[in-house]
Amino acid sequence: MAEDLFSSTEELKNQPLAYRMSPRNLDEYVGQEHIVGRGRLLRRVIQADRLSSLIFAGPPGTGKTSLARVIARSTKSAFTTLNAVLTGVKELRVVLQEAQQRRDLYDKRSILFVDEVHRWNKAQQDALLPWVENGTVILIGATTENPFFEVNPALVSRSRIFQLTPLGPEDMKRIALQALRDPARGYGLYRVEFEEGALEHLIKVADGDARSLLNALELAVETTPENFPPAEGEPISISLDAAEQSIQRKAVLYDKEGDYHFDIISAYIKSLRGSDPDAALYWLARMVHAGEDPHFIFRRLLISASEDIGMADPRALGVVEAAASAFDRVGMPEGRYHLAQATLYLATAAKSNSALGFFDALAQVEQEHTAEVPRHLKDANRDAKGFGHGEGYLYPHAYRNHWVNQQYLPESLRGKIFYRPSKQGYEKDIAEDVQRRREAQLAAGMEDEAPEVLSYSPPDKDGERWLARTLDERGKKLARIRDALFSMIRIPRHARVCVVGADEGSLLWEALRRVPEGGVSALVERQERLEYLTHYADQLPEEEQPEFFSGTPLAYLKASPREEASFELLLARDYHGREPDKSEMLATLYRLLREGGQLAMAQAIPRYSRRLSQLIDQEQLRIGDEDFLRALKSAEEELYQARSHPLLSWDEESLKADAEKAGFQVQECRMMALQERRRIQASDIRRWLDPDRKNGIGAFLQSHLSPAEVNTLSDELSRQLDGKIVPWSSRVCLLTAKK
Repeated sequence: MAEDLFSSTEELKNQPLAYRMSPRNLDEYVGQEHIVGRGRLLRRVIQADRLSSLIFAGPPGTGKTSLARVIARSTKSAFTTLNAVLTGVKELRVVLQEAQQRRDLYDKRSILFVDEVHRWNKAQQDALLPWVENGTVILIGATTENPFFEVNPALVSRSRIFQLTPLGPEDMKRIALQALRDPARGYGLYRVEFEEGALEHLIKVADGDARSLLNALELAVETTPENFPPAEGEPISISLDAAEQSIQRKAVLYDKEGDYHFDIISAYIKSLRGSDPDAALYWLARMVHAGEDPHFIFRRLLISASEDIGMADPRALGVVEAAASAFDRVGMPEGRYHLAQATLYLATAAKSNSALGFFDALAQVEQEHTAEVPRHLKDANRDAKGFGHGEGYLYPHAYRNHWVNQQYLPESLRGKIFYRPSKQGYEKDIAEDVQRRREAQLAAGMEDEAPEVLSYSPPDKDGERWLARTLDERGKKLARIRDALFSMIRIPRHARVCVVGADEGSLLWEALRRVPEGGVSALVERQERLEYLTHYADQLPEEEQPEFFSGTPLAYLKASPREEASFELLLARDYHGREPDKSEMLATLYRLLREGGQLAMAQAIPRYSRRLSQLIDQEQLRIGDEDFLRALKSAEEELYQARSHPLLSWDEESLKADAEKAGFQVQECRMMALQERRRIQASDIRRWLDPDRKNGIGAFLQSHLSPAEVNTLSDELSRQLDGKIVPWSSRVCLLTAKK
């Protein structure tokens, strides 16, 4: 039934002190300045009697019901209160019908205060909803739970939510003094005195709960004299012992199913994540003191060990698992040692949330069509013969360091990064290895096959060539060239570096590592490569990312504020062979450097690479094919002797001379021999022998063989070499020069 918030004077004397001391107006209301302080919205609407539906949420004893009583005393509307625990739908309907009659007959508003509103079930809350919607009643709800979780969302959306917080020590003292000084409702008729520390003890233990404070105060005052009430003016001395007995133990606010349960476990986990062992132990003590299930705590610790510590300290998961197992064997109360040890280990461990990369991968899977498993990763036990499943897979354990440069992601996700090692703990030690392997895969996948003696043509984008790159040892070769080139130069950590022709990225990432306080610019000539590199660089912290420019060195100079640059170091790989006018190209690079700057180049010399005729097994030749082989060798000789050939008409001496002609002082020029394995495919052979490809071997074969004979030679080469992995030798010139 509805409960009247007002009581007669005689009835008031028989009520508990906490009830008697309920504030009668906003001036007597103590605390919650953030919602009822001078000029605040709630204070204004209460004073103006312009209330809309409200929900007060907060811990017990913070003034929710008291605030409702203040509203009841100040409003001209009919005010009815219900306790959600004691009333059901039947009682609610009676109140709502009365409110409707009041509105229809007297045009008077009705306010319905529902204490513990979260205790109503869905049916009860649904019964109230239409009456709130049509304005028959204004709802004021009070709850100790989170209204967004426990109250009908439709009611929440039609109400203003005000959160009340535990009262501070000063507010609690004001409330206690009000009760001690009020002669009508409190103990103002008596001379109540407190031993030093007694009142402070009550305030401390009540911990922001005014109701608990007033209940303890009432108990202390009324049980200290032999007979209560004593004569007016008679002293009542409250000792510290009496105060302690009145409120012997603080009732820790902790409902295992309630909002504060989740707030405290949230504070605990955030303290672990924030590496604050003191706070973590405090929140752990709060939970243990309140009787929290230790298995629930260990469950959250196990989650945190992987979510917040993860690969920064892989041992963390084992430590927590061992502590949980030991707890099961030992039990309480000694099991608290295991809770504390696991807590301290996680709080003090290095932190990394790199495991969240899984959820990035999961999001990728959910938003895309399922990508095809690369052929070399498919199960070779099924369909290997018919579809080539598993063909080309390189077994990592057969290689040095148990790793081989091989693509494992689907083609559509090449270069995608999900795992980002932190710079903490164990991950700090492995981060560089992870990064280098990625860069090797990235560079091998992006590198155009160097135009060797067999042909000279624009890069072929045929998808089959991607497969060849993943199956060879291109990444190892690039890493050897990179390391050899960087060993020849000394770079200050603050240097400005420019990577010319950075399309494949092998020099770019190492340059970034070498100049952490400097800067790296990357000149990328192909838009698709720029997008690829930019995507990879986006995974790095913004301050560590290179500056990208789309275009040639000459275009970069023209785009600069002055047609001059001031780099301390220029890096380039296989850039010399791309340009027809090599002297002009080097002169442009010269302009990019500041005085005293250095050029470091790694340049493959195509004329030293392996010839196609050297790949043929003469013992496997069919009768009559010897003539084709002789024709191929003759064409190769002509090709290598052609002085105008853009790739074969120069060597390391020519490169050195071109650099000196551009103004460089050559410091060192050394040759590096390389061996790698390459997979030859029929499509490669057809492309090499194509007579329409300018400067290719096929063009020179025309003077020795007819088109039909060229086709026969192509068929024979395909028969011997298609799908075969062959040793491939090449030589690289490493050159350093100074401006």
